[in-house]
Amino acid sequence: VQLQASGGGLVQAGGSLRLSCKASRSILSVFSGKNMAWYRQPAGKERELVARISGGGESTYEDSVKGRFTISRDNGKRTVYLQLNSLKPSDTAVYYCNTYDPFGAPDWNWGQGTLVTVSS
Repeated sequence: VQLQASGGGLVQAGGSLRLSCKASRSILSVFSGKNMAWYRQPAGKERELVARISGGGESTYEDSVKGRFTISRDNGKRTVYLQLNSLKPSDTAVYYCNTYDPFGAPDWNWGQGTLVTVSS
């Protein structure tokens, strides 16, 4: 499976972006059953979980993005989305998607991610 994230860019504080991540070469039945997540990695820092969504569409968010970000998925397109609203400079990072497993590492290789830069 290849993970291809897109939609990042430069935006002013308070602005919005919509990120997409397609799991190419993924079998529909496999993708549909996976818990998926968005992660981000600010420059010089560790990668962190931002939001996750179950195969059934239940979502959970980290406190820092709650109320501002929305994760969704389209299983038919093997794609997971992240709507980013009310962006802050502290949201600046490379954003990645992957599977989510609370007991282990993500299942798939990390893609190249997409860079979000928020200016003040």
